[in-house]
Amino acid sequence: MLSVISYPVFAISVVLALVLSISLFPVGWFEFRPEWLGLVVFYWTFRAPAQFGILLAWFLGLLLDVLEATPLGVNAMAMGLIAFLVLTIHQRLRMYPMPQQCLMVFLLLGINQMLVHFIKQVLGAEGDTGFGYLWPAATSAVIWPVVCVLLDNINRKLG
Repeated sequence: MLSVISYPVFAISVVLALVLSISLFPVGWFEFRPEWLGLVVFYWTFRAPAQFGILLAWFLGLLLDVLEATPLGVNAMAMGLIAFLVLTIHQRLRMYPMPQQCLMVFLLLGINQMLVHFIKQVLGAEGDTGFGYLWPAATSAVIWPVVCVLLDNINRKLG
């Protein structure tokens, strides 16, 4: 848990995550794009659970819904679920070493991806029938140590 929270770092990280979420990726790599907003919600809920919670995560998910032109509430519900799950385990999560944190990032963002995929399939979206929708959770888990250390260092210097 961080002792001092830098709100400008929070705002910049959210804007950067939203921009990266809608940025163009090469066609062959699109399915491997990390879940940037999910990582940011995970990080801030994990590091500052008293300041950043379910309602803020829901609002950020709603912004992502608007940016991606998906049905309103799909990403909002998924981001709220991520925040809820992180809030329930954040004290244990702080004790985990980094590889175990990466596994938890994969599991929680995988739940997020499954929920979004399920809702989109129920609403009639065309898509994969396999487990290809879990690639963003896997790549997010791989880059979690970099995101965590980077945001920790920036927050310490500016906070």
